[in-house]
Amino acid sequence: MSLHPGTGPSGYSPPPTSVGRPLAPAPGVSTPELLIAKIRGRRPALILSALALIAVAAAAGYFYDNLPAPFENWMLLAAAAVVIFVLVFLPFLAWRAHVYTITTRRVIERSGLFVTRRRELAHVRGYSVQMRRGPLQRLAGSGTLILSNGVDAPMRMTRVPQVALVHEVLIDQVEVNQILAHRDGQAPLES
Repeated sequence: MSLHPGTGPSGYSPPPTSVGRPLAPAPGVSTPELLIAKIRGRRPALILSALALIAVAAAAGYFYDNLPAPFENWMLLAAAAVVIFVLVFLPFLAWRAHVYTITTRRVIERSGLFVTRRRELAHVRGYSVQMRRGPLQRLAGSGTLILSNGVDAPMRMTRVPQVALVHEVLIDQVEVNQILAHRDGQAPLES
């Protein structure tokens, strides 16, 4: 049996780091935390916000300089600004403020406009991943993921785009982290 250059005594050669998964760290060496994905849920309400913006702009354009006698143009513009703030800007900020971050060590949920709430779930502790998809979510390719470790309240990741891919990534991360933790927990072999 001939070994190719770079292969170990068993004939196995680890894959290059430029393609596929990165190399596993040496036992006992901590790995850096890498960002896998940042996810903001799909927001169907933003479609209604966009329609409201178009309707308010059209109404303001039509009624500008066309108002009945007791009303003035500044009143129309002020009312349009309030409606846009409530129906367009606030829903956008709420959508923008809720983000799920998946790293190589944990899942982080951050939400809140004025008071930020943060939750974390470590991959190494292990958790179950349940996927739920309704008929419209199937058409859109989105869904809800429920992450439960059996101790804390479940983390619900709602309106996740490409939910099947995110589901697989989470399962892979739990498996890899548990394998590395098990390997690091084993007593070193003495020769």
